[in-house]
Amino acid sequence: MMSEPELSPLEDLGLPMDGENETDALDEALAELQGVINKDQEMGPLGNGFDPDDLAETAAAQAPQNGLQDLVMSIPVQLDVVIGSAEMPVSELMGMETGSVVSLNRKIGEAVDICVNGTKIATGEIQSLEDDPSRLGVKIISLEKS
Repeated sequence: MMSEPELSPLEDLGLPMDGENETDALDEALAELQGVINKDQEMGPLGNGFDPDDLAETAAAQAPQNGLQDLVMSIPVQLDVVIGSAEMPVSELMGMETGSVVSLNRKIGEAVDICVNGTKIATGEIQSLEDDPSRLGVKIISLEKS
């Protein structure tokens, strides 16, 4: 019994998968996503001028866009909380052993940097989690200006 090969999410959306067209397809998908975001911002919140009869038509027209938006929104990113850093000569680094302490450039209680894929997006403070005090979390206290 042969099973059908699984489609990738891009194939599922009808986007080409060969190497040269992947970049073009991704650029087109990102441009389409930006168009959806711009249209959403122009429309504003529901309420003024909202016609429930248009809901089914709008949903049908946006089905492919929602699939693409869901795909883009599911892309994983690396979030790092930077509590400090240190600079030292290689000789000091090579002399480290179990039990060595590295002095960081921040003090206890100072704000930490929250970075996504290496770019600082916010500042926060370290906290223990309410539901599990043995684990740490970070409370966002300010967002970076974009």
